[in-house]
Amino acid sequence: MGDNADGTAVHHRTCPLCEATCGLEITVRGTEVVRIRGDRDDVFSHGFICPKGSTLKQLHEDPDRLRRPLVRREGPDGVPVWDEVGWDEAFAEIERRLLPVMEAHGRDAVAIYLGNPSVHNLGGTLFGPALIRALGTRNIFSASTVDQMPRHVSCGLMYGGPLLIPVPDLDRTSHLVILGANPMESNGSLCTAPDFPGRLRAIRERGGKVVVVDPRRSKTADVADEHVAIRPGTDAHLLRGILHVLTSEGHVDPGDLAPLLEGVDEVAAVAAPFTPDAVAAATGIPAATVVRMAREIAAADSAAVYGRIGTNTVAFGTLCSWATDTIAALTGNLDRPGGMMFPRPAHQRPSKGGPGRGFRTGRHTSRVKGHPEVRSEFPVATMADEMLTPGEGQVRALVTVGGNPALSTPHSDRLTEALEGLELMVSVDIYRNETTRHADVILPPPSALERPQYDLAFYALAVRNVANYSPALFPADGPSEGEILARLALIASGQGADADTSLVEDLVLGSMLGSVAASGDERLGGQTYDELRAELAATGRSATEQVVDAMLRTGPYGDWFGGVPGGLSLDLLEQHPHGIDYGALTPELPGNLRTPSGKVELTPPEIVADVERLHTDLTSRAAAGADAGLVLVGRRHLRSNNSWMHNIEVLVKGKERCTLQVHPDDADRLGLTDGKPATVRSRVGEVEAPVEVTDAVMSGVVSLPHGWGHDDSATALRVARSRPGVNSNVLTDPDLLDPLSGNAVLNGIPVTVTAAG
Repeated sequence: MGDNADGTAVHHRTCPLCEATCGLEITVRGTEVVRIRGDRDDVFSHGFICPKGSTLKQLHEDPDRLRRPLVRREGPDGVPVWDEVGWDEAFAEIERRLLPVMEAHGRDAVAIYLGNPSVHNLGGTLFGPALIRALGTRNIFSASTVDQMPRHVSCGLMYGGPLLIPVPDLDRTSHLVILGANPMESNGSLCTAPDFPGRLRAIRERGGKVVVVDPRRSKTADVADEHVAIRPGTDAHLLRGILHVLTSEGHVDPGDLAPLLEGVDEVAAVAAPFTPDAVAAATGIPAATVVRMAREIAAADSAAVYGRIGTNTVAFGTLCSWATDTIAALTGNLDRPGGMMFPRPAHQRPSKGGPGRGFRTGRHTSRVKGHPEVRSEFPVATMADEMLTPGEGQVRALVTVGGNPALSTPHSDRLTEALEGLELMVSVDIYRNETTRHADVILPPPSALERPQYDLAFYALAVRNVANYSPALFPADGPSEGEILARLALIASGQGADADTSLVEDLVLGSMLGSVAASGDERLGGQTYDELRAELAATGRSATEQVVDAMLRTGPYGDWFGGVPGGLSLDLLEQHPHGIDYGALTPELPGNLRTPSGKVELTPPEIVADVERLHTDLTSRAAAGADAGLVLVGRRHLRSNNSWMHNIEVLVKGKERCTLQVHPDDADRLGLTDGKPATVRSRVGEVEAPVEVTDAVMSGVVSLPHGWGHDDSATALRVARSRPGVNSNVLTDPDLLDPLSGNAVLNGIPVTVTAAG
């Protein structure tokens, strides 16, 4: 930060609006944001910024953003009215209404939903678990099951932990295959890489190759060396075909990783039915292309196969995720430079490795449809079932933290019906949107510029080992998100709305710090828990910051409370506002492994058992051939991050983006006209959208972006309602799930399309 002669000051912080963690240079005058641009000295992003990052000013100043709690009451004419109230009154209202529900119907009568935005801030990440424990409910839902849960499951089964996720080493790979991802628009996901476009260009400039597998010719496909068009939902078939070629042609060469691999020989049996010819009939990709892709991966100096949301939100999402890592392992590209590597984040203590308990699911099942829990969650696709189906354990109250499930989850119309029938709904959110407009109480956390920032989730998925901390730019008018969640936890646990939040804060910090003190690590110099706790308290930082400080100080680069002079701490990061770069990714195995064997388990029983379902699908697709019918896929746009960026004028202005993309051949066959409306129908719903005829989408496929549908008059989103678009999740079938992860199928949905009217 620096003071200028014109009364302005310059601050540096990390953008919180997507997973890329780009550095921002923010010029302020008092409490006014004057300018935002990329931080050219940021150690990770080097000045790169996308259109979203520059709109933090508009988001902070948005008149629709809530600053005070709202309580919904019935007006004199029966129409709900919203009263702005004080914080104490809002929490008292929640206590008055929540406890009777729990007392009368049990703790499972309350559900909690954690949205995508909760991962983008420290309060939600650190204090969300405390609220879940206090509620004591099994009905836990999150955006994970409309996003990345298959990745957690496959990595949990292979490596022993659902957060042990390898990322493509973009800066050193010579051959990158991208499936179901469009990082030119999304900036990357489960792969934290600011300036992903620049990193793709660099691969080609150093003589490498980029291959994009996608049913659409996306912007990423446009800049790649090769675009391979694939029928939606068949990525798992293609990847098995590649494994078939690798194992049948003798391309298996794990290199130094061989002693750590369990089940190498069994992979060949798993892949045997998926010959290039069989795969070609299902995917639409010529057999010769499948063979060539496999051989090129095997022959490359280094290679990485990166599958993202298009491969996760399909019926075989977990099998897709498993296959990408298995290809890396068999070709010697797992845990080595240029391949798929594990980050060493600054806030996580490295493990000692060795056999562990492994990963399992299904410790209990959902009440209505018997879905197994995964990472303590049920599929969000069944959340409406739990609310609408009478009987013991019926969900009667809901707490949402961020997110907008009324737009982002399957069969949205049915979920909206379910939300209307709840006895109580509490939302922690900055907007009255399509979801929170059903809430009885809305609790708004501070804006992104009023809270500190450290990306716990995304630095654990980064393509370099970096650390960057951003203090709050402006003071917050109300409690932090951590304090809001702590007060809710105190209410749920019976402590009362007026209880001191330090009770929860001490539990969160104590749990983390207690394990450090109990470790007996010699770098602590014999300091006790009480001494460590006192040192953190003496900093005068908030509880949230103290937790982060403790994590950094006892991480791989930490100062260990003085035991490692010059080591990392929050103080040191504040002295380095552009971040600290700890270098390129390094091999981490076997230290990270937590499987029962202590090895990378390539053929977990759950994966092997699900291959029969994939083989059945392969056969049926081959039989259907050209008669398979139309299927719907989503798409991303650089100016959008789900629904929560649609109330910023600069991000939504211009050409209509919520269009139905249709191939010219399909448009001619169906009588569709560019710019005219068409009706899209699935098993569960229908929407009407303007047609965009384009050969960027393959024949047999239509595409709608998700996150739109802002036509609800009860919301307070003036900009979004002026450009509502349509909600593609009205079409999403809640009965279509990946059974291993519970992830919803958002891509490859069977639909019919007709000219409207």
